[in-house]
Amino acid sequence: MADLKKDVNAFGVFSIATGAMISSGIFILPGLAFAKVGSAVFISYFAAGVLGIIGVFSMIELSTALPKAGGDYYFINKTFGPMIGSISGFLGLFALSLKSAFAIFGISEIVYIYTSLNPLISGSILCILFVILNIIGVKEAAVFQTVMVIILLLLMVIYISTGFSQINTEYFSDFNLSGINNILITSGFIFISFGGLLKVANISEEVSNPKRNLPLGMITSIIVVTILYTLTTFVLTGTLSPEVFKESLTPVADSAKITLGSAGYLIIIIASTLAFFTTANAGILAASRYPLALSLDNLLPRKIGKISKKTDTPIISIILTGAIVFLSLLLPLETLVKTASTVILTSYVLTNLSVIIFRESKITNYRPSFKAPLYPWLQIFSILLFTFFIIDLGLSAIEISIALVLIGLIVYIVYGRRKANHESALLHLMKRIADERLQSGSIEDEFRDIIINRDNIEQDNFDALIKDADIVDIKGHITFESLLKIVVKDIADIIDTPADEIIERYTARQEMSNTAISEQLAIPHILIDGTDKMFMYVIRARDGIIFTETEDSVKAVFLLGGTKDRKVLHLKTIAAIASLVSDPDFNKKWAEAEKPVDLKNLLILNTRRRYY
Repeated sequence: MADLKKDVNAFGVFSIATGAMISSGIFILPGLAFAKVGSAVFISYFAAGVLGIIGVFSMIELSTALPKAGGDYYFINKTFGPMIGSISGFLGLFALSLKSAFAIFGISEIVYIYTSLNPLISGSILCILFVILNIIGVKEAAVFQTVMVIILLLLMVIYISTGFSQINTEYFSDFNLSGINNILITSGFIFISFGGLLKVANISEEVSNPKRNLPLGMITSIIVVTILYTLTTFVLTGTLSPEVFKESLTPVADSAKITLGSAGYLIIIIASTLAFFTTANAGILAASRYPLALSLDNLLPRKIGKISKKTDTPIISIILTGAIVFLSLLLPLETLVKTASTVILTSYVLTNLSVIIFRESKITNYRPSFKAPLYPWLQIFSILLFTFFIIDLGLSAIEISIALVLIGLIVYIVYGRRKANHESALLHLMKRIADERLQSGSIEDEFRDIIINRDNIEQDNFDALIKDADIVDIKGHITFESLLKIVVKDIADIIDTPADEIIERYTARQEMSNTAISEQLAIPHILIDGTDKMFMYVIRARDGIIFTETEDSVKAVFLLGGTKDRKVLHLKTIAAIASLVSDPDFNKKWAEAEKPVDLKNLLILNTRRRYY
């Protein structure tokens, strides 16, 4: 299967996140929020932004550690296992599809005002448009998103800068910070405005240099949007009378008509249309990565996640997402919003819990380039906070979410249960607590491959040998001959050669020329029968292996064997090992590695010269 292209830079991340956030949160919700909290509404928006920053730290940590298509689904799947992962994937797919449908609904209503075209017809046309755009490629979709966001931000800056000079301070007469509880409750009500950051996690695999660009783009986006929301609602409060503001479902347009006249009204209509366009586009882009990720994990048929060689995009997954968005247009508007809110908040809860489980599981290859601060108190606070918001949304939204949970559960039972990899960080944590010897390396191997892809580490034949090699810890201060007797059975099985013959060949090679090339390192190597064969067996001896009187405490032994036709690879492998151990810190890292999987990581992920 083809790989996804890494075409999204830091500004692309910023544009996708910003475009996903600036929509109904500022063009519809302020009037409803004002009715709850009065002229302190801009404080509620600022507080919601601060809460958004707190909540997104864990999302950024997971995204930099595991930049994979599917984002929060992938994190949750690897944390709790395939059953919860399947449910999370379907919830995420429906949530972002519903959010995109809400945006398309907004565009369709604007079209209806000026053309009287049936909203369902215009909505279906828009669905097709966004599906085609995303099929063409993520780079093209991100460029479109960037252009739309730049224009949108410029229009909003024009509105804010002109509005400040016309603020009526009398409209703030009811301002009172003593009602802090009401301000915070209202912050929870409008928090959905900051849900767009989840969409970036879904395309993190397509971000170039994700260690830098993901945190930079996401944090910058939420800061800019928080400032924009706060200033916009401040201007709204100062330019609209309280009676008009609390009843308005188009407060920004109503305010612009006062401050800028008909031209201002037109500017905001254009801005709101652009906002809905960016939200719909980002939603389909992100939502389509859920079926892709589910199929890669064998929780949906593999064909659904097949990536086109021509466009490097998951065409079937995008079309499926477009169909769900279209069907969502048939649902009542309130249902769209509340269900999406519940699922997005649930994702925030689970991602914060995932960070706790990943860190406590001590998985070696969980290596985020950005770590959420104040661990674990920040995560615990976030879990409690977002759970409260979910409860506050009401029973109807929770009931609909439960129905979506059942859909995901049924698909898992019918299709995915028999095919999925059941290892998870939670299982890893339980095994670590019970007995470290029970730990499997499959999740470590998977995460190591993610690091290689994330950091663009080129792989050569030595890496392939290491991945297949057995790596063992040997206890006690023993001779080279005793070491051979311990490991020879495993090697005999690998090369299908009698054990006595293997010992004889290694012994003869050692007598011919000492294979301990330093006090720390030995590379015994032999020729084996057959063609096109090569193997490596790696030993770490904490107490040392005796090779000669002077090299009597060798800590790292690389047993090599290859056929005559692999002589060049044989020599390149020895050169690669020499390059590795030339690192001044190699011996220290080798001694401090806790488990064989840590030794394998050291050999594969450490900086060295590559031989091709």
